[in-house]
Amino acid sequence: MAYCTVSIGSGLVDSMYGKSQFPIKSYLEKRGEAFEQRSILKRLFRMETSKHWAEQYTGETAMDDFEPVGEGGNYPNNGFEEGFPKAIVNETWKSQFAITQELVEDGRIGTMKKRANKLITAHDRTREKFGRYLYAGSLYGTTVKVGGKTFDCACADKLPLFSKAHPNKVDKKTQSNLYEGDLTADNLGRVEELMQNTKGDNGELLNIAPDTIWIPNDAALKKAAFAAAGSDKDPESSNNAFNYQVGRWNILVDPYLTWVLQLMGKTDKPWILLDSAFLEENDGAIFQDRVKLHVRSVLDDNNDNNLWKGRARFSGGFADWRFVAACGLSGGTSLG
Repeated sequence: MAYCTVSIGSGLVDSMYGKSQFPIKSYLEKRGEAFEQRSILKRLFRMETSKHWAEQYTGETAMDDFEPVGEGGNYPNNGFEEGFPKAIVNETWKSQFAITQELVEDGRIGTMKKRANKLITAHDRTREKFGRYLYAGSLYGTTVKVGGKTFDCACADKLPLFSKAHPNKVDKKTQSNLYEGDLTADNLGRVEELMQNTKGDNGELLNIAPDTIWIPNDAALKKAAFAAAGSDKDPESSNNAFNYQVGRWNILVDPYLTWVLQLMGKTDKPWILLDSAFLEENDGAIFQDRVKLHVRSVLDDNNDNNLWKGRARFSGGFADWRFVAACGLSGGTSLG
């Protein structure tokens, strides 16, 4: 599916606005594709195409282990059940810009393209911020406000994505993916170990291997992240012992995460570990597109302006929490 589709109103091509229609259409589509290529949403969410008003995500608990039965033994009964379900409802998002008769009469195609660029920028900025709001909201609760509306950022187990007490569906044991502690080589290794030891709903060991460090755009955190995972020597050792973390991590420095935390009035500087493979293969963080950006050109009956209206439907949320862990938060599980 195209990232951005543009439809031109009937009769406008032959009107005074005709000569501006196709240049703006081409520009909108080109800018939309460029933004999609630069977005890191696809590294924070599994991108899905929705075909309904809402989509439900769930998994199945693991089967019990095979059992030794001896020669000719009977097959033991084995079973599994549905995991916690999670529904994500699609939301409609809209904006528009106007091309006046004066702009066309004066041949100001450059100004028209600038307005088209602002529409695409606003759409993509909205998507980027929305994804960060979901994650940031999950650091502090189960809902988050975006543009005056409240969105669900809880997991399928009804707890925040980041919690010290996620319950397993079957064995009822609780696990944490919310931790205290600064970003150091030792703490990085400790959280990696804890994530690798995470169990599934039936108490089974999962194949979790975090490979991404995601941080806000903060100078101290950037220094800590690259010291912990970017240096081939141990930054905390006077004899420069080998640092086994080097070359094993992708580091995402995210100004949007910084911005959203500031907009929420938060001063925390979390560092977050993600398993990109587990994220793609399981129902973890989901960003779903119901209708990709559609821009249509119409004539405003009130003042004869040429209106370019942008509309999209998308949403996001979390089902399973096991792909991610947030650290550096007071009140989280101690790493000591």
